[in-house]
Amino acid sequence: MKLETTYKSNNYPIIIEHHALDQLHDYIKNYQDIVLVIDQKVENEWSHITDFIASEYEAHKLIVPSGETTKTLSFYEETIESLLSKQLTRNTCLIAIGGGATGDFTGFLASTLLRGVDFIQIPTTILAHDSSVGGKVGINSKHGKNLIGAFYRPKAVIYDLNFLSTLPYSEILSGYAEVYKHALLNDIESVNHIEAQYSDEQALKSLDEIEYYLYKGVQTKLNIIVADEKESNVRKFLNLGHTFGHAVEYKFKIPHGHAVMIGIVFQFIVTNIMLNKSFNIAHYVNYLRGLNYPLDIVNDLEFESLYKLMLNDKKNDEQGVQMVLLKDIGDPIVRHVDYKTLSKAFAEFKSYFNK
Repeated sequence: MKLETTYKSNNYPIIIEHHALDQLHDYIKNYQDIVLVIDQKVENEWSHITDFIASEYEAHKLIVPSGETTKTLSFYEETIESLLSKQLTRNTCLIAIGGGATGDFTGFLASTLLRGVDFIQIPTTILAHDSSVGGKVGINSKHGKNLIGAFYRPKAVIYDLNFLSTLPYSEILSGYAEVYKHALLNDIESVNHIEAQYSDEQALKSLDEIEYYLYKGVQTKLNIIVADEKESNVRKFLNLGHTFGHAVEYKFKIPHGHAVMIGIVFQFIVTNIMLNKSFNIAHYVNYLRGLNYPLDIVNDLEFESLYKLMLNDKKNDEQGVQMVLLKDIGDPIVRHVDYKTLSKAFAEFKSYFNK
């Protein structure tokens, strides 16, 4: 399966299939220097592949820690100084091989190295089907997640589904959150379809038909980002579940998708309060339990500290906390949510998980 962005210029392909790496040569054959930025966990499992690419193209290999620990100013400084010591030219391509954090970090490196060099995304997780597309790159600050970054498009996204065969279930759960989010942004038929396909832990572990849902997820995101690349309008819809979710993730250092799923449930409660809706919160809580999301973290959540983190969210403005809410499935809106509403929603949220 292949998709292509449809900007006015500087478009890039998104290839989603088994053995997609066979097409890498077409995109890197003309570069003078190639740097592979590889997630440590991926290197442990797939060194035979990364060694082959490095040998074939005389590429530098840079192994980086897995997860968000990579996305710090100190590690960025250490890494970019190391790259500059190699006397690279601007005819350089960085290739991110790993999950979302590796892609975010590599893209930010590329956007700043020599005032900008090319980069290619090779996502290796389900979660990265979302982060590898759209050109948002960055690192974290002590004040919050992804507060230092840029909009910088890759030259290609090459999503080889063979990598998914070694994913632990925790990573499957994390990635599934973004796949499920895209279904919520589409329509009720999409949600019913995906819930029926992945009705419990065993079904989700199988990843049966995952190619279809990844393709649909990327297609959903493309439809939004091409209309609004710099997040001034409808691109904000992609933050469904993320305002509260990012705060939980940053506070407790849990996997991104686990936090987003918690954020999605919280969003439904806020929606019911603010928009006088009647979403069945118990349904979503039970669905998460059926998939075996680790929800014990909810017992440790405390409102005031999370509220402060929500206030630091980069999507906010002078009016305060902004959240994406679903008027109906497939019909998102952005609303400012006041302290009193958030506090009330949080108390109700905790009660559902304590039942």
